[in-house]
Amino acid sequence: MGKYLVREQYLSKIRAGRDDTGVIKVITGMRRCGKSVILELYAEELRQSGISEEDIIFINFEKFEFQKIKTSEQLNDYLHQRIDPNRIMYVLLDEIQDVKDWELSLSALNAEKNCDVYVTGSNSDMLSSQLATRISGRHTEVEVFPLSFSEYMEMHGYTDREKAFIEYLECGGLPGVDPSRDQRYRQDYLQGVYNTIVVKDVLRHVNVSDPMKVEAIARFLYANIGNITSKSSVAEGTGIPESTVGIYMKAMEDAFLILPCDRYDMVGKKLFSTIGKYYVTDLGMRKAVLNIAAGTDISKPLENLVYVELLRRGYNVRVGCYRDSEVDFIAVRYDTMEYIQVCQTMMSDDTRKREIKPLTRPKDNYVKTVLTLDRFGLGNENGILIRNVLDWLLE
Repeated sequence: MGKYLVREQYLSKIRAGRDDTGVIKVITGMRRCGKSVILELYAEELRQSGISEEDIIFINFEKFEFQKIKTSEQLNDYLHQRIDPNRIMYVLLDEIQDVKDWELSLSALNAEKNCDVYVTGSNSDMLSSQLATRISGRHTEVEVFPLSFSEYMEMHGYTDREKAFIEYLECGGLPGVDPSRDQRYRQDYLQGVYNTIVVKDVLRHVNVSDPMKVEAIARFLYANIGNITSKSSVAEGTGIPESTVGIYMKAMEDAFLILPCDRYDMVGKKLFSTIGKYYVTDLGMRKAVLNIAAGTDISKPLENLVYVELLRRGYNVRVGCYRDSEVDFIAVRYDTMEYIQVCQTMMSDDTRKREIKPLTRPKDNYVKTVLTLDRFGLGNENGILIRNVLDWLLE
């Protein structure tokens, strides 16, 4: 497995469903974000807890020994030979969407009363909609993201957080990207992952074979992270019909290439249905695809990084609009809410006033925070917290 990290945030969620044989545990996320390693670590936990090897069925459909399993019938034959109906069986299926009619096999497994089932997949819509159709909601989803900044520092042994942060922005958080390797090598790896996602999780899903359109839309969205965007603006910017743009953007969302963030009217208490913002799951992949020079692109990636971290922490996030001003993020989790602005630096008075003003509009008692790379001028300003973003990421 090479270098790996015990990602307790996800393992604890998976562990919570152990021995609930009536519910399939679905682990989703972008290809190469670490789902397979998490599943392997969980299998090892089962062994350490006393579960025998015969009671654990682990299939990674990308490995040589299982590549011959292409259909649900072949998968069913294999499982039928392995499953003992008299004992609880732990069935772990990695990248299940590569098997034709895979949902039929999961439905059959779910009907077995002695199978505790875990699956991973790289397409959220396919797993949620097709699985829900077959097993009537008897599944729970754990979404895995690329490494957080704290995980990145731990995995690569950083002690200098400033240096780590610069390289995190440069390399992104896919576990397979080693910051100590040559830049060209890293970019080639990331470009290869991107190409695989486009072919396997986007084009195949919409049943078309025109990678140039996906490439054009992806480059447009990658170049405009954090900007107000609509299907019509993407169509205008790429020359691709709006109806086609909508289909491809949905497929790219489902493959975790892009992450939508809806705009919310804080006065009218309603969502804007046609315009929003888009961010990317991994900044290293974006930099590789756009071939951006190091150090030339900080402000929007910083905003992107905060958005993904909020999602990673389990928040429901929207962009807040208040008449003529905008709050970067309204983050809601359970019964709490927080308003967040992201600013590279607030050292000038004009910038400080501009960033703080939108946070003075909401007349409630929820936490209001500005996250900045600044080391000075932090603290509490009229009830608004000014915080260093690295402190926030590592808390």
